[in-house]
Amino acid sequence: MERTVPTTASGEIDLYLRTMYSLLRTTADVQIRTLEEVHAGINSPLHAGARLESPDTAAFTYSMLRLPSCMPQVRTVILGQSAELFTRSGYPNIENWQPVSARARRRRCYFNRQDILACFIASRSDIDDVVPALTAYQIEWNKLHDLLKECPEGTIDDAAKGDLGAFTSLAKVLRVTPNDLQRLWVVWGALETAQNGETNDARAARFLQRIAQQKCALRLRLLGGSLSDYWRATRAWWDNIEHQQPSLLDRPVYFISSNTHSLSNLLSGFGLTLQPELEDYLRLPENLKLQEEWQTIQSGQLESSRENFLYYILKKYQQSEYGRKAGQQQTDCEQNAGIYRVPSEHYFDIDAQVVEINKLDITNLDPRLKEKGPAYPGDLSILRNSNALILNVDYPLGLAAYNILSKVAEHASPVLGIYIMGKAASLNGVVGDVMIPNVVHDEHSHNTYLYQNAFTAASVSPYLVYGTVLDNQKAVSVLGTFLQNAEIMDVFYREGYTDIEMEAGAYLSAIYEMSRPKRHPVNELVNLYGVPFDIGVLHYVSDTPLSKGQNLGAGTLSYYGMDSTYATSIAILRRIFQIEALRLSAD
Repeated sequence: MERTVPTTASGEIDLYLRTMYSLLRTTADVQIRTLEEVHAGINSPLHAGARLESPDTAAFTYSMLRLPSCMPQVRTVILGQSAELFTRSGYPNIENWQPVSARARRRRCYFNRQDILACFIASRSDIDDVVPALTAYQIEWNKLHDLLKECPEGTIDDAAKGDLGAFTSLAKVLRVTPNDLQRLWVVWGALETAQNGETNDARAARFLQRIAQQKCALRLRLLGGSLSDYWRATRAWWDNIEHQQPSLLDRPVYFISSNTHSLSNLLSGFGLTLQPELEDYLRLPENLKLQEEWQTIQSGQLESSRENFLYYILKKYQQSEYGRKAGQQQTDCEQNAGIYRVPSEHYFDIDAQVVEINKLDITNLDPRLKEKGPAYPGDLSILRNSNALILNVDYPLGLAAYNILSKVAEHASPVLGIYIMGKAASLNGVVGDVMIPNVVHDEHSHNTYLYQNAFTAASVSPYLVYGTVLDNQKAVSVLGTFLQNAEIMDVFYREGYTDIEMEAGAYLSAIYEMSRPKRHPVNELVNLYGVPFDIGVLHYVSDTPLSKGQNLGAGTLSYYGMDSTYATSIAILRRIFQIEALRLSAD
């Protein structure tokens, strides 16, 4: 059948990948500088200024937020699938090193407090993610390093003290606008460890001094990397869940790939029961702006969700000294409602939650889950007769999704529904919109999957305040966030592909194998209509790559981003309750 989308990446991206993997075959360290030219050559929208002498502040921010904050001290990065593999390669007891994490990427990493960073990887997608991020980081760090050679002595310190003239002069030396420097300044201050209660300005200045003092010359080594290594790591991940929740082996399961906060908030109702304490917290002087927003929501002047705002404040409250006990209180509340958290151990950083539907306290559910609708029961008491479980995993990156769902399908049966929620870049929407695809082209398998999406715009629209729901979309599951360029996006856009993300194609490859007697095909048009379980895919827009600089390196979704997160979470839970009620009624 004739293809209407490219079956391989563009020539520049293909060259990048071939160069990267050929280098990583060596048992010696690979110097990141050997990848800088091919990295710049792909002309990624996330690093549009790679070849320019002036810094690409959005790319630098994007890469910094996806790498641990210890990076200024790191000289060597080691990637592996298991602690045993690290030990066999001469790095014993790395889990006794300092645990470190990135602000915007979940990956289990350890720092030896000197110059080595060890990271666990769950699939080839982690390599496709880490290597470009390291390369972009090094390119932009060294641009700033070279420019700072012309910086007059004392300018950085004066800027840290609030001297507006010095700050403006510093921006001029670095060839960035004051606004761009201010955004970097905030990120640098957040990444640098505070000493003796120093200000964010002082921390940011110290980070910039690090850049001025040393050139970045990172090295990388890949340990193992075979498919069997990834399978063993996935099996160990599942064994931990199965050990803590053995009922997954003999009870019906609804599988969800989303996050670990929205579902538990909606199902436990804990944040809503804590409203008096949260309102007291909002009265603190440092929360004046949030208090004003809460008052406008309460008065009806602001069209926003009262529940979403309380969930947002709950997280801030728990992170403050006033709400330290609330974390354990929430855990107790969740367990009383049949919601159990299963932290990942030793391998890749993907937590799970198991929900016993019959133990949910119907009275404490988020009110939006109890609203009667077409084919949706007004009385959810029938769910007390359910024997089904919800297995929610903190959404994995790329091909790890295939490994995880394949392992779940191998052990959990029957699977009644598979629901995928995640971030995406949009070529036709704006940040905060929700996209519902029924066609997915997967760049890993080169398959184009057709399937019946359980959701339509009507499933999400009633719960979305700030965005638009776009259903009947076509999605592309790409190899990595950096591994795109204008040429590829132009081809996709002309063929109607507007939704760019990383997991749906991998999940659909696993779904094929759950419903067919053979491994998924390659480079085919695959019809998944008629599979014996529900499939639902929802993406909320976090990036708009055709708008210059509009990526999560330049900003965050913040409170308003929760609007689309909770709208999609509500749609998924309502779908599960609807199907389960019908199943119980039929029984």
